[in-house]
Amino acid sequence: VQLVESGGGLVQPVGSLRLSCAASRSIFSFSTMGWYRQAPGKQRELVAHITSGGIPTYADSVKGRFTISRDNAKNTLYLQMNSLKPEDTAVYYCNVRPYTGTDWGQGTQVTVSS
Repeated sequence: VQLVESGGGLVQPVGSLRLSCAASRSIFSFSTMGWYRQAPGKQRELVAHITSGGIPTYADSVKGRFTISRDNAKNTLYLQMNSLKPEDTAVYYCNVRPYTGTDWGQGTQVTVSS
């Protein structure tokens, strides 16, 4: 298993969650890593990515609310999600960016609902 996401759950609007992604070293070490999400009936989309040196980029829909980070010593990627909205409801995945065919993990479900 190369990518394992965790940390999702049910949260009320304006709440927060922190997602984690444990990756194999062969994938993580020198790669730009991204968080993707897929909502029901929609295509998978990239919400944030971070270079191996720690430079982040965000989709407009999450800018100012989400923070991506990584711990290269632990081969772990994080996504701190604040001020969550119902439209953030989706299964969240991590993978390299750009996507090069690495198998997807099982993802972690995030549901934002009152």
